[in-house]
Amino acid sequence: MKRFISLIIAALIIVSSAAVMSSCSSYEGEINVYNWGDYIAEGSDGNIDTIAKFEKEYNIKVNYTTYDTNEELYNLLSSSNTSYDVIIPSDYMVEKLKDEGLLQKLDMKKIPNADGIMDNLKKPVYDSTGEYSVPYSWNVTGFVYNKDKVKNKPDSWNALWDKNLKGQILQFNNSRDAYAIAMQLCGVNPEKFDTKGVDKATAKLKEQKPLLKKYVMDQVFGEMEKNQSAIAPYYAGDIYTMMKNNNKLVGVLPKEGSNLFVDAMCIPKNAENVEGAHKFINYMTRADISAANSKYITYASPVKSAKKLLPKEQSGSELVYPPESYLKKCYTFRNVDDKIYAYMQEQFVKLMS
Repeated sequence: MKRFISLIIAALIIVSSAAVMSSCSSYEGEINVYNWGDYIAEGSDGNIDTIAKFEKEYNIKVNYTTYDTNEELYNLLSSSNTSYDVIIPSDYMVEKLKDEGLLQKLDMKKIPNADGIMDNLKKPVYDSTGEYSVPYSWNVTGFVYNKDKVKNKPDSWNALWDKNLKGQILQFNNSRDAYAIAMQLCGVNPEKFDTKGVDKATAKLKEQKPLLKKYVMDQVFGEMEKNQSAIAPYYAGDIYTMMKNNNKLVGVLPKEGSNLFVDAMCIPKNAENVEGAHKFINYMTRADISAANSKYITYASPVKSAKKLLPKEQSGSELVYPPESYLKKCYTFRNVDDKIYAYMQEQFVKLMS
């Protein structure tokens, strides 16, 4: 979710991890970790190689593999015998997995570093008791525009419907994110909605379609950094990266508020090395390790003391760390009824065709 996939870098992580494994004569155990692609510090630019460091400190081998979507993760956990010890789904998927009995409760006594998690993330709406997940990273959505192409400084999601920018507007190729924006503008709660809410948002997105250049995900980087498009919604931490690569780009946190998303660490019900899984989660919640991951993916760390370990440019950016006043206007995705989600996905596919 919320990260552009680099299969080459993900492969390098696995190769690097394998190299470390081969250099160690024996391990006391091993864990299977399933994470998003390109979503963990791997030692580039003088940063920490977090997996290699964990293996060295704990003498536990990490079998690290990646996925592209929450739904890919869900399908594997719900319909196969594959066993993972640590997974890192997004907020709404944590709730879905929890509700379907696919997660086990965490022993928080074995994760003392979780005490340092930001207070507003400790018992989130998708895990109200805080027993099934520990935050790994968080951020919000926003939009980015090219100041040479957009003359008036926009501050609202409505800018993505600006007829003066016809043919230069991008939209999420992701039903949840695209519909959430439209729902906000239609007065529908993106956290909790029904088919009528989907219909209202569909109508709004149909108004936008003739103005669009294309629907995108990671293609947004090339489009915006190479001055090929005027405006696009995306994840604010990634917008921060785009702006570093092109000084013509400006990032905006829409005045209406936006999606506050969290990816969190969980232990599946069928995990084989529960003890090792707790050690890994506690390690990833350590300030220096969480800061290393945050520096690499440019999303915010959920660990309070990690912020001061980041480069000042990053920790001081409102795109990476939005102010508290803005977060109060944000919402977090919840697990919605399967039929409603399927209906929304069906409408989105029709919209794009």
